[in-house]
Amino acid sequence: MSKVAVELRTDRLLLRPWNFSDRDAFAELNADPKVREYFPGLLSREESNASVTRIEAHFAAHGYGFWAVEAPGVAPFIGMVGLANLELDAHFAPCVEIGWRLARPYWGRGYATEAARAALEFGFDVLQLKEIVAFTASINARSRRVMERIGMSYAPADDFEHPSVAEGHALRKHVLYRTAQSGSAGGMKF
Repeated sequence: MSKVAVELRTDRLLLRPWNFSDRDAFAELNADPKVREYFPGLLSREESNASVTRIEAHFAAHGYGFWAVEAPGVAPFIGMVGLANLELDAHFAPCVEIGWRLARPYWGRGYATEAARAALEFGFDVLQLKEIVAFTASINARSRRVMERIGMSYAPADDFEHPSVAEGHALRKHVLYRTAQSGSAGGMKF
């Protein structure tokens, strides 16, 4: 059953379904070593396109996923932010995770935090999710700060070894942040 993806608007951003034209910018983002610093490697153009295809399939199945993020008047595509159902060999799965990945020119402007807050609000107010999680390599201080700014909580007991990262790899140790539904944050425009 195909579901129509909604758009989310914030004061500065539009979280929207993907356009075919987003693939070039997304491939460039995924080939940037600084953007992919806390992932095991860069993505080829084919791997990046396959990622978009999986994102679009998730939207078709669930009506939500990782939205393409546009900054109107600034750039037609700055990255992705959203929610995804996750099956992972980890103590907290299955779950719904929130995540983000922005092109480097758009870092440090609060865009990831703004878009993530919109995605959280959608997850709790519209989808009626009870909990949303986020995780990253333990050494990824930038993403951890976003998790904290959007009100997620960290408990060291939730740390885990990411099953998709090779044993002994510096990125294998991951931290888990959680947030639970506590009522409407208000102000979203759907």
